[in-house]
Amino acid sequence: MTHSQTSRARQLWRALVAGKPPDPDPDSQDTTQPSNGEQISVPTLTDVEQKSLTEVLHPSLPEGSSIYGATKVFPDYQAEPGEVYFTLVHGIAHESSVSFVAILQATRALRKGFESALYFYGPGSLNCLATRGFPTTGTSAFPGEHNINNQLATFIAEGGKAFCCRFGLSLHGVREEDLIDGVIPTHPLDVQDALIHYARKGAIINSTYMF
Repeated sequence: MTHSQTSRARQLWRALVAGKPPDPDPDSQDTTQPSNGEQISVPTLTDVEQKSLTEVLHPSLPEGSSIYGATKVFPDYQAEPGEVYFTLVHGIAHESSVSFVAILQATRALRKGFESALYFYGPGSLNCLATRGFPTTGTSAFPGEHNINNQLATFIAEGGKAFCCRFGLSLHGVREEDLIDGVIPTHPLDVQDALIHYARKGAIINSTYMF
């Protein structure tokens, strides 16, 4: 259904459950089905179900309503010369939204002028797989399956560094050769030393973790 057809279906539904005749559709002679010919199926409700449904009308606001302000409280800081932004990622791909958000934040820092680096370790190493996809690699089985891959590729292409712990890969039997192009594999002992390295550079450190 198109947006207008969906809106019309909702209007018909509300009218029917309220026991009122629907308003005439100016774009159609037939008010019982959308213009594309699809029949709108309205279930039969018990008295209690109808009472519960109409007790508080919802949604209370139409689509497109603004319910949040747009004021940005803090300045849009840009990097000073030599400043660094270092992100640690320990969240599993698709099981933890924090992984994708961490890559977005690291990319934003890069575009602000920071030297920006990502370090994937533990289960977070699974974010770095080029072999994601079904039924073949590179094919998204659902919308957004390759969001992480695409954003990580963008981050690297724009000058960011992405590190991935070999031990994290080994925990899940993942081959090093399956890494996204440009991701730098690292030794298990590098996790601590990378943190020391970037701390000594005065980096802003964003450590994300999935419980």
